[in-house]
Amino acid sequence: MKITFYGHACIGIEVDEVTILVDPFISGNPKAAHIDINSIKADFILITHAHQDHILDVEAIAKLTDAVIVSNYEIATYYGNKGFNYHPMNHGGSWDFEFGVVKYVNAVHTSSFPDGTYGGQPGGFIIEGERKNIYIAGDTALTMDMKLIPLRTKLDLAILPIGNNFTMDVDDAIIASDFIQCDKILGYHYDTFGYIEINHEEAKRKFFDKDKDLMLLEIGTSIEL
Repeated sequence: MKITFYGHACIGIEVDEVTILVDPFISGNPKAAHIDINSIKADFILITHAHQDHILDVEAIAKLTDAVIVSNYEIATYYGNKGFNYHPMNHGGSWDFEFGVVKYVNAVHTSSFPDGTYGGQPGGFIIEGERKNIYIAGDTALTMDMKLIPLRTKLDLAILPIGNNFTMDVDDAIIASDFIQCDKILGYHYDTFGYIEINHEEAKRKFFDKDKDLMLLEIGTSIEL
């Protein structure tokens, strides 16, 4: 499994020959100006919630790739009504896709489209692949619901927001890693805007002091699981 960070909360995941894109917000992010969305591959687009900084490039990329859009019922059908391929889900439900089992789980946040359309309730995704299991938290506060995850799934990696103000901060993300019983964390949703700028070295040190590994990737770079 290869994971690529495209900036903010946009993640690319390659499992065998399948490419999954999560929360595409690239063209509106000055820090990702070197990423050409026309070069992005996607067989599936997973959307955690409807805020613009998570859906800005959905339509452009879906038109290019014919990807299947996977999200909660409201978001998925919003795109389905525009003629895009879609698969609706809701909290607690799972589906066995060609790349693995995806479960849509709770997140504590808000969700609406830029035009004011209701975006359903926000969520995160657990992907259980053939070899590795990951948790993509989406935009969320620390929540006790995270304790439910390891009851069903042993995680190899968790992707957690750490930017504060709109989501968890670093300290809450450390607690979240305890709740989900996963010490290998990829941080995201930080630095894009002034509200969510963080001290990288301090964040890494805080995780290290708790015997945990926080990875902060440069935009466009990847890791292998």
